[in-house]
Amino acid sequence: MRQFMGILIGAGFGLAFVLANAGPPLPSAVGMVLRVLAVAALVATVVLSGALSRRPAPPAAEAGPAPAFRFGPFYGVVVLVEVVLIFGGVQVLRLSEAPWQANVAWIALVVGLHFLPLAWYWRMREILAAALYISAMGAVGLVMVAVGAAEWAPFVSGVLTGLGILAGILVSLVVMLRASRDAVGHTPGTAPLR
Repeated sequence: MRQFMGILIGAGFGLAFVLANAGPPLPSAVGMVLRVLAVAALVATVVLSGALSRRPAPPAAEAGPAPAFRFGPFYGVVVLVEVVLIFGGVQVLRLSEAPWQANVAWIALVVGLHFLPLAWYWRMREILAAALYISAMGAVGLVMVAVGAAEWAPFVSGVLTGLGILAGILVSLVVMLRASRDAVGHTPGTAPLR
């Protein structure tokens, strides 16, 4: 299960984005449904990660070079820069008297951008899609604040960001589970898992 730690951390952040931002101006019933869906997506992530961790690894020839969630010094520096940018940016926004909704958009933008160096460090190009999506949702939220639509920025930069993260993780896990099943099913001497 250790190899899925990065996925679980990402899903936790996706859930946090939804839980913290699925409030007004959304109707309360819609906000509740979105929160329930986000919790269900986190539970599904845990279940699928557990199922994958119990699968035998594919043969080395089929697996190719394995990307790894490494949490060494480079990761630490990226996270430190991320934290400084988030808290520093929030202070600048506060001092400039920006609406509080700008904070959500700023956080999403910085979180998205921090995945760019991590995609290189982890050798995982697929994270670039998440980086661009989250960054774009943050940037759109900042534009919304700038043009006077601040009340909807938490929905775009928070809820849509969180749901996008959770959906992307679930799709990736399902693809990994199918690939694992197919690899085991095609291994000589092993019955296909259907």
